[in-house]
Amino acid sequence: MTNVAQLGILILLSLSLLLHFSILLKIVPYHFVWGGRLKTDKEMYRFEMVSILINALFVVVILVQSKFIEIGLPQKIVTYTLWLMTGLFVLNTLGNLVSKNKFEKRVFTPVTILLSVFSLWLALSN
Repeated sequence: MTNVAQLGILILLSLSLLLHFSILLKIVPYHFVWGGRLKTDKEMYRFEMVSILINALFVVVILVQSKFIEIGLPQKIVTYTLWLMTGLFVLNTLGNLVSKNKFEKRVFTPVTILLSVFSLWLALSN
């Protein structure tokens, strides 16, 4: 099951990165994310850059946790980060549930629930 969780997170985070880069490049309108609360391009650029950095960091953590890459990161830090990821994905799920955007609520809520479950599974297995 650990491999399923690792692969699931990597796929979902890769798709998330693709979405955030698409928003940054204005291929996808930014009202689909952040609860439909972004009002300006400046806000969008700031929030999307943070999203991209966090998602990329989480991808690296999963690659380290799965031993696909080795960078000498102590196991304890990987485990703490997995717990942090779980918490952030749970908070993100709650945010999606109160989103003004129905698309975000219906599509991204199940995605963040899966990310929460996968992260929790990996944190517990570490």
